[in-house]
Amino acid sequence: MKKSIYLSSIEPIIKKAGQAALKKWYKFDRQNSILKGEKDLVTKVDIETEKYLIKEIKKSFPSHGFLAEESGKQNFSASHVWFIDPIDGTTNFTIHNPLWSISIALAKDKDIIFGAIYYPFLDELFWAEKGKGAYLNQKKINLDKKLNPKKQIHTYCHGSGLKAKKQAIKYYKLQKLNSLDCRQLGSAAIECSYVACGRVDSLVIPGVNSWDVAAGALIAKEAGAKVLDFSGKNWSLNSQDILLCHPKLKKDILSVLQKL
Repeated sequence: MKKSIYLSSIEPIIKKAGQAALKKWYKFDRQNSILKGEKDLVTKVDIETEKYLIKEIKKSFPSHGFLAEESGKQNFSASHVWFIDPIDGTTNFTIHNPLWSISIALAKDKDIIFGAIYYPFLDELFWAEKGKGAYLNQKKINLDKKLNPKKQIHTYCHGSGLKAKKQAIKYYKLQKLNSLDCRQLGSAAIECSYVACGRVDSLVIPGVNSWDVAAGALIAKEAGAKVLDFSGKNWSLNSQDILLCHPKLKKDILSVLQKL
């Protein structure tokens, strides 16, 4: 398979950054994390990883802009903008939980055309290009058309606002009581990837940040998942919330979301 310019450029960068962060994760002391705001954590690893990614991407795409979690916007009015979450799942990282990842997406005129999510602990690279399918490492992934109604496993996450947290708690309760399971894995990017490859059946996030899910939304969509906002419209970078799910679950989950 011939690699595109985007995959050829991003794959070595994201893997090098991920493996460097993984070495630091093994020895990380939670007391070295920093509070940004009242309830959000950041580490030096987040900041260092983000700086490295931006620096390396600029070498290949000097005219492109960026929206990164820690440093914000750079040249954001450019036609091509990279969305970067250097460590998605920082809290997991700080408590020595391996469920954290690096997420990078590229939008052209606000339409996502490339996304990559790297899970260093398992050396798994999920990636997709618009219209060309989704992949886990070099294997194409597609959602199984079959769905066992008795084995549904849902995931959820939430933004930092109080409203989003209350919605997430209510959603968790409804799904926990009426499905096989409902869990918060702690990395939205990993949860998106898991929907894409069928490891879980859905992900719901009220109060979502674009850098958390830009890559995952494309990967899930290219794998055959529905990617919507809570009203049932197609998700976009301006959406305030997101639902990713197996197509056969769309109607049922939207009905649950109406109760929030």
